[in-house]
Amino acid sequence: QVQLVESGGGSVQAGDSLRLSCAASGRTFSIYTLGWFRQAPGKEREFVAGINWSGRGTYYADSVKGRFTISRDDSKNTGSLQMNSLKPEDTAVYYCALPKSPFMDSKFASDFSSWGQGTQVTVSS
Repeated sequence: QVQLVESGGGSVQAGDSLRLSCAASGRTFSIYTLGWFRQAPGKEREFVAGINWSGRGTYYADSVKGRFTISRDDSKNTGSLQMNSLKPEDTAVYYCALPKSPFMDSKFASDFSSWGQGTQVTVSS
């Protein structure tokens, strides 16, 4: 059973930056795509960014492209989401997740079976 723990959330002003981290244990992290999702109050969970198992493929939601950067360090079983130029609409609980199967790329929450507890990001104007 894999465990994922996010950290790094907080309350910031619009235009500020935050770096979220995801620590994984209990599964061979390096063979899984890492995904970041977010959920704002009253909204469905949405895809934010993903990095494939090789680390050479990254993909982003249009709303964060150019502002957010996803990365991973398989030697430490960790992943990160660098968030720059934050906007109030980025306010949400952010989750890291691993998909059901190794080597699987996806942007759909239903394809991910392991989730962290989430970390709150609040951006004020």
